[in-house]
Amino acid sequence: MTSTEAAAIALQDHAALWSVGEISASDVVNAACGALVAGLDTPGLRILAACTRAEADYDVHDLLPAAIDELGLTFHPVASEAGQEAAARALARRMLAGELKPWELTFRIHQRYGHELPLTEWLAELDDEYAILEYGERTVDQVNAEVTAEARRLAAHPRVPTEPTDIPS
Repeated sequence: MTSTEAAAIALQDHAALWSVGEISASDVVNAACGALVAGLDTPGLRILAACTRAEADYDVHDLLPAAIDELGLTFHPVASEAGQEAAARALARRMLAGELKPWELTFRIHQRYGHELPLTEWLAELDDEYAILEYGERTVDQVNAEVTAEARRLAAHPRVPTEPTDIPS
């Protein structure tokens, strides 16, 4: 994966996580800065990256969709099922990157979506498994392995384009 592709995935993940309230607007601005450093460059991305922390809470809502669109990425409407799925996939990638423990992934997914989001139903069930470990025959390592396998499955789809499309000059 090229650094621009990784930066595009990171920015799209940050957009999804921000849209469900998982991260702050300043985290999105930091991801925009990282995307610029990695070689992605559009007018909207530059404007987004230039936001101060104080401006981020007010301006990201308006600036992020345009910056994402200029890069040929997808910004899902807030509270849409597609947006929830994108956020779940982003959390899975974070777990695989070592930013979350397997139980933290299942807890966040279960807490946010319960058993209502079909894509994450298995992770919600695995969160239930953590709760009953002391009464069952399974071990933490076994449940962690299942969570990791499910996170890999979620993280594999969908990928963003390798190169941004239709970048204005």
